[in-house]
Amino acid sequence: MFSVEILLDPLSEQAVRDEWDRLIDAGLPSTGRQTAPSNRPHITVAVRERVDASAVASVADALPLELALGGILLFGHSGRFVVTRQVIASAALLELHRRVAGIAGPAEPRYANTAPDQWTPHVTLARRVPAEQVATMLAVLESRPITGRATGLRVWDAVAKTVTTLR
Repeated sequence: MFSVEILLDPLSEQAVRDEWDRLIDAGLPSTGRQTAPSNRPHITVAVRERVDASAVASVADALPLELALGGILLFGHSGRFVVTRQVIASAALLELHRRVAGIAGPAEPRYANTAPDQWTPHVTLARRVPAEQVATMLAVLESRPITGRATGLRVWDAVAKTVTTLR
């Protein structure tokens, strides 16, 4: 499985990392608990079984682009939640997404949520959060808007656990 990911500018990335740290300090689930060097705030643009990273690199010319992170979004899955920051879907972001999807090809059914017109751009704060912890998480997170820029592009190979930096 491969994912194409947009990276945040340093100040926006630090703002998200600060949220990860607040969750950790409160004893809650947090994406910040993952210590792999590749773990950093990102926006997943496409997930596919195969991705040609060199072809995806052609969309890097769309970066940087203005970016705004809005409120908290919850995605339910198997009785637990993924807690995320909404990414406001600007015209420029949606165009970049369409370009990546066009290069990556049709999404396999299990990755259909990354296809055009089905994609919800977000930055993950925590996964597998039990329902009884959601209210506490919302109280810990400040949920202030974060404005910045999308500046980087990479492809994550989940099997090999490697990153190909495209920008």
